[in-house]
Amino acid sequence: MISKFLDRLSEYLAHRKGLLPILGLLMILVNLLIQFIFPGSFLAITNLFLHIGLIAAIFGLMLAWAL
Repeated sequence: MISKFLDRLSEYLAHRKGLLPILGLLMILVNLLIQFIFPGSFLAITNLFLHIGLIAAIFGLMLAWAL
């Protein structure tokens, strides 16, 4: 089940190599907006979208390089 999912995900991302880095950059920009719109919120204090976006962008670049 997991192996079929990974195979399908790999096939999908092989044709869209820039998708994960772009999503990561968008999440980083969302984090920047959250800092100004909701300055005291949990998301602004923890920088959650910044960290997830950075991980997604780096993972996407490594995956694009491998595929």
